[in-house]
Amino acid sequence: MNNHEFLNENIVVSGMRPTGLLHLGHYHGALKNWINLQAVQPCYFFVADWHALTTHYQDPAVLAASTWDMIVDWLAAGIDPDKANIFIQSRIPEHAELHTLLSMSTPLSWLERIPTYKDQQEKLKDKDLSTYGFLGYPLLQAADVLIYRANTVPVGEDQVPHIEMMRDIARRFNHLYGKKKGYQEAVLKDIQSLGSDSARRFKQICKYYQETGTTDALTEGRSLITASTKLTLDAKACLMGYLEGTGKSILIEPSVSLTKDSKLPGLDGAKMSKSYNNTIALRDSPKDIESKILRMPTDPARQLRTDAGQPERCPVWKFHQVYSDTDTQLWVKEGCVTATIGCVECKQPIVFAVQAELAPMRERATHFIAHPSYVREIIASGCDNARKVAQATMHDVRQAMGLLT
Repeated sequence: MNNHEFLNENIVVSGMRPTGLLHLGHYHGALKNWINLQAVQPCYFFVADWHALTTHYQDPAVLAASTWDMIVDWLAAGIDPDKANIFIQSRIPEHAELHTLLSMSTPLSWLERIPTYKDQQEKLKDKDLSTYGFLGYPLLQAADVLIYRANTVPVGEDQVPHIEMMRDIARRFNHLYGKKKGYQEAVLKDIQSLGSDSARRFKQICKYYQETGTTDALTEGRSLITASTKLTLDAKACLMGYLEGTGKSILIEPSVSLTKDSKLPGLDGAKMSKSYNNTIALRDSPKDIESKILRMPTDPARQLRTDAGQPERCPVWKFHQVYSDTDTQLWVKEGCVTATIGCVECKQPIVFAVQAELAPMRERATHFIAHPSYVREIIASGCDNARKVAQATMHDVRQAMGLLT
C-alpha cells in the first residue's frame, strides 16, 4: 500500500489486543466495520501487543502465538493488505516515544477519570493492576492514534471517553508547543490587561478547561474576554485562541466513529467471550459449529416439545435476528409461540447460516497458515508504511518540543 499524504485524508486507525483465535463476537463487533472502512478510507489496523502486557505482563509466553493467530484471522475475515496497512504496535518504537513525550504534559487526573480504569480494576481483581502500564494505557492509546494524525477512530460506546481524552491531549499539546516565538509573552501581557482579579480568574479557568474540557469553563473564559474594554481586537483573538488551546495543529484531534454494538451474544445469551466459554471461533469446523449451536440453551418455559415459548427469552432468537431473513424469523416466532416447531428444528437455519459464513474464512485461514512467510511479508510491509508516517509525525513533535539538534 502506498504512503498517504495523511494530512489531507480522512485516516482511520484502530487496534485490537492479541487474544489468539478470534470468534464471531470479534467479527460482528469490529471486523465487519473495518472491512467496510478499508474500501473507502485509508486505514491503519494494528495488533496492540503492548496493550496486552498491561494486564498480562506476568504471562507473556503466548503473546507471539496469539499475535500471529489474530493476524491470520484478520486476513481470513477480509482485511485486505492492498487496502489497509496491517502492522504490529511493538514494531513501531515511535509509539513508545510519543507516549513518553505526551506523559510529560498530561495531567494525572485525566488518566484517573477514565471510567474503564476503576471498572476494570473491579472486574479483574485476580490480576495485579497497580502499575503505571495499566493506569497509562489510555495515554498509550492516544499515542497509537495521534501518531498517524488520524481523523476517525471506530470504537464502541464504552471507548468514547478515551477518544475524548485523545482530543484533550492533542489540544493541550498544540496549545503548549504549536505557537510562534514570543507568543507566550504576548499572552501573559494581554491577560494582565484584564485587571488583577479577572486575570487571576482567567488563569484558573484556562487551567481548569485544559484539564477537564468543561464547556462551562470555556463559556466563562470567553465572557471575561469579550467583556473587557481594555483589550484590542487582536488581543481578544489571541486570548480566545489561548483559552481554546488552538495553535499549529502538530497533532490532529480525532473524531469518534461510533460502532454499533454487536447484536450477536454468546451461546448462553451473555456477551460472547472466551473467558465465558460461549464462543464460536472463526475457524471452528462445521461439526463443532453444529454441536455448539445445538447445545445452546433455549426459552426455559419450553421444558417439553409441546410447551409454548417466547422467542425474546431465547438466546437462539438473537442469532436469528442476525442470520435469518424475514420469512425465517416469522416462521420461528409463530412456531415457537404455538409450539409447532421444536428447539432443535429452530436451531437448524442458524447452523447452516453460520457454517456458510465461516466456510470461506476457514479456507482462507488454512491458506495463510500454510504460507507463514507471506503473512510475515504483509506485516513487514505494513510496518514499513506505518513507520514512515510515525517518523514524520515524530519529526514535527521533536521539533516543536525543542528536541532536534
